[in-house]
Amino acid sequence: MDQRELLTLSDRAAKHVLNQEGTGDGRRAGWLMISTILIEAWDLYSISFLLIFVSKDLHPSPAMLGLASGAVQAGALLGAFFGGWIADRLGRRKVFLATMIAFIVLAAAQGFATDMWQLVIIRFLLGFPLGSDISTGYAYIMESMPKGKREVMGNRWQMMFGIGEIVAIVVITVLYMTGMDHALLWRLGLALGAVPALALLALRLDVPDTALALIQRGKFAQAKKVSREMFNDDLEMLPDQDYAIDRPRTRDFLTSIWADPTRRRATIFAWISNAMQGAEFAAFGFYLPTILILTGVSGITATNFLTAGIYVIATIGGFTAPLATPKIGHKGVARVGYGLAFVSLILAAIFLQVDWKPLVPLAAAGLMFGHYWDASNGMTIASMVAPSRYRATASGFGYIFVKLASFVSIFFFPIMFTALGVPLATALVALLSLTGYLAATYILPEVYGYVEQEQVTATEGVL
Repeated sequence: MDQRELLTLSDRAAKHVLNQEGTGDGRRAGWLMISTILIEAWDLYSISFLLIFVSKDLHPSPAMLGLASGAVQAGALLGAFFGGWIADRLGRRKVFLATMIAFIVLAAAQGFATDMWQLVIIRFLLGFPLGSDISTGYAYIMESMPKGKREVMGNRWQMMFGIGEIVAIVVITVLYMTGMDHALLWRLGLALGAVPALALLALRLDVPDTALALIQRGKFAQAKKVSREMFNDDLEMLPDQDYAIDRPRTRDFLTSIWADPTRRRATIFAWISNAMQGAEFAAFGFYLPTILILTGVSGITATNFLTAGIYVIATIGGFTAPLATPKIGHKGVARVGYGLAFVSLILAAIFLQVDWKPLVPLAAAGLMFGHYWDASNGMTIASMVAPSRYRATASGFGYIFVKLASFVSIFFFPIMFTALGVPLATALVALLSLTGYLAATYILPEVYGYVEQEQVTATEGVL
C-alpha cells in the first residue's frame, strides 16, 4: 500500500476505535492518566502554603518569590507542547513513563535547594514532566475510553486537583503542628511530591500504548492486540503486519483544526477557557492562604484548616461537574462555572473593601466551586476534537494556555495587589471569569459526544 492508502486505512480504523465501547482495562488506564493531576496539585499548591516558610528561610524579594512559585508553570509550557509532540511520534507509553521518572527525581531535589535561584531552576525543570504528562495523559484518555465516558473522565481533572490540594493542606498542617523546624518543613513539604509519583509510576508499568497511537504509526499488529484488551475488537480492517507510515507535519495540526468549523470554534473556546481559568485561579485562588493571612481574616493554622474546608467544597464542584456534563453539555458546565466564579470574585472584592472579613471565605468557596466547574472541560474539549494523529500535540498546545496564564498571574498578582490593593486586584480578576462566560456563550458549539473525523488532504505532507 502507498502512503495515501495507509493514511486512509489508519483513519478508518481510528474512527472505528473511537466509536467502540470500552472495557475495564480502558477505564483503569483512564483513571491512571487522570491521577497525574494529583501529582501536579501537590507540587503546585503545596508551595502556596509553604511560601511563608520559604520567605523566612531564604529571604527572597517579592519578585523572586513570585518567580519561584511560577517557575514550574513556565517549565510546563515547554513540557506541554514538546511532550505532546514527542508522544505523537514515539507513542504515549514511553513518554508517560519517562515523565514520571523525571518528576520523582526533580520533586525530591527541591528539598536540597540552598538558595532561591536553585529552587527556581529545579522548579522550572520540574514543570517539563508535569506539562508533558498532562498532554500525554489527556491524549490517552481520549483514545482508550468510549465517547461520553472519556469526556466525563477528562472533566474529572478538577476533582483530582481538589483531592490533591486537600491532601497537601492536611499533610503540611500536620507537619506544622508537630513543631518541625520551618526550614525543614518547606523542604520536606515540596519533596514529598515524589512519593505519590513513585506509586503512580509503579501502577503504570503494565499500561500499554493506545491502539489509536499505534494505528497512526503503522504498528497494526500491536494495535490489534491492544484493541482486543481495551475494546474487545480485533480491528479486522487492518492487516496483521506493520507498515511504515510517514509522520505528519506539525504545522498541519493547525491547518486541520481550522478546516472544520465545529472543531475550530471548540478549539478556540478551549484555548480561551484554559487561559481564563488558569489566570482566574492563579491570581486569587493560589494566593488565597496569603490573602487570608495578610488581610487579617485568620492566622496560619486557622487559614490552613479554613482553606482545606474551601477546597472540600471545591472538590464537590469537581465531582459534580462531570456528572452534570451529560445532562447540560460542555456549554452548560462552562457557563455555570464562569458565572458563579464572576459573581463570587465581585463579592470577594466588596467584602475585602468594606472589611467584612467573615464573609471573605464564603466568597472564596463560591469562587472555587465555580472554578472547578469552568476549568473542568477546556482540556477535554481541546483533546477530544483534535485529529487523532495530532491529539497529544493538541492536548499539549491547549495546556500551554493554562500554564502561560498561570505563570503570568502567579508572578504579577503579588505585585498587582501590592500596588492596587487586594480588593481592586480581585475585582480585576473577575473580568477573566466574565471573558470565559462570554466565550462559552458565543463561541463554544455543543460538542458533547463529538467523534472527530479526519480526512487526509492532498496538501498534507510529512516531516
